[in-house]
Amino acid sequence: MSAALATGSVRHSLSDRKDDCYETPEQATMTLMRVERLPRVLWEPSCGPGAIVRLLRAAGHTVVATDLVDYGLEDSEHGVDFLMESRAPAGCKVIVGNPPFKLANEFVRHGLTLAPTVIMLLRLAYLEGEGRSDIIDNHLRRVWLGRERLPMMHRRGWDGPTIGAAAMPFAWFVFTQKPTNGLIRMRRTSWRSA
Repeated sequence: MSAALATGSVRHSLSDRKDDCYETPEQATMTLMRVERLPRVLWEPSCGPGAIVRLLRAAGHTVVATDLVDYGLEDSEHGVDFLMESRAPAGCKVIVGNPPFKLANEFVRHGLTLAPTVIMLLRLAYLEGEGRSDIIDNHLRRVWLGRERLPMMHRRGWDGPTIGAAAMPFAWFVFTQKPTNGLIRMRRTSWRSA
């Protein structure tokens, strides 16, 4: 096995990644519930097989779960293209998810037209990039960065070699419709804390 493959630094082509479904580790969702005051009703527009949805529901949240692809998640709606939606489901003031990374910018921008708060699990490198300066500089309010790395997120259907920890850092990014004037609060937290 090559060093790049072993560390997870190899990126597969878009055709290999297909729907870009990388299931969220349980630790990430548990951490989000610990560090953010989430409302009772949430929308997960890229729910996939339900890694985030199941934990939020188990904690008492009502989660509207939608996805373009049918991954078989009970009590979800498939065939829903989030980027074509014109309004959030009734009562949803927060959109939360782990979007397909190739569409992360579009998910954040569009989400902010539908709800006051958008919370996305993204690579820490999302902070970089001139092409998303509008959302980073004007709408990013908080970043929750793990002190340690999350477990590796493998693409759904992946049957190649696996490693224990992600090769890159991930964080929860909290965006708000209300302008932030470039003031971003970054906090470190542990993915492992109870």
